[in-house]
Amino acid sequence: MTAVSRSEGVDLLDEAATRAAVRDARPEVVYHLAASAQVAESWRAPAATIRDNLATALHLLDAVRSEAPDAMVVAVSSGEVYGPPERLPVDESAPLRPQNPYAVSKAQADLLAGFYVDAHGLRAVRPRAFNHAGPGQKPLYALASFARQVAVGLEAGDDPVRVVTGNPETRRDFTDVRDVVRAYRLLAVRGESGVYNVCSGRTASAHELLQALGRAAGVAIEHEVDQSLVRRHDVAEIRGDASALRAATGWTPAIELERTLTDTVAWWREQLRSPRV
Repeated sequence: MTAVSRSEGVDLLDEAATRAAVRDARPEVVYHLAASAQVAESWRAPAATIRDNLATALHLLDAVRSEAPDAMVVAVSSGEVYGPPERLPVDESAPLRPQNPYAVSKAQADLLAGFYVDAHGLRAVRPRAFNHAGPGQKPLYALASFARQVAVGLEAGDDPVRVVTGNPETRRDFTDVRDVVRAYRLLAVRGESGVYNVCSGRTASAHELLQALGRAAGVAIEHEVDQSLVRRHDVAEIRGDASALRAATGWTPAIELERTLTDTVAWWREQLRSPRV
């Protein structure tokens, strides 16, 4: 398979540059994940988040429609689009009730991709990825932040290790990022145009994640809740149903949460020892 790849990068907000990049690459598959993807930042800059995330999706989808109409587009969406669930687990028939500006922008892009399938015959799968984590993730995200704090404490020789979180009781459905990437690849190869949840079907609270991190690292955790990190409109529990993805591709998560936590702490310890960090 070919892919859009330029060493200098492509600004998807530039419609002409996006079209030229797709025309030059002649891709068989396009994975669209580019977005302003941090929920807290979306509250600080809602207009830019909504405007830019929709524009990048529009420019890319239209470029593929025009320049690579036979390509499969993996237009990555988010489990955030569902908002407060009417029932658990959440399947793809659930209504979209986004509860933050980032989620609104992803719901827009998700619906836009569906429109391009219906109106233009574009081939596009829309994986709605729930929370995922693993080595390499920036500490803007909860589990990556917790793992980094544990790694900092371990490197300092602390025991207990102090970890600061937001709401300790909200429950999220975590999947290892390596499993998530495998799902995207399988959908590109085997999936029919449509919507697919990418999730583990299991949830954990921040409190439970810290307990598991402590076991993985072999240290006690001193947990502190920072009220400034507690979000308004936080959904109490999000848990997905990946039956459609499993039926279409045979995918199931292969990496246990404990391994995700262990590998992520180890990755952060390596980064902290590097002069580049």
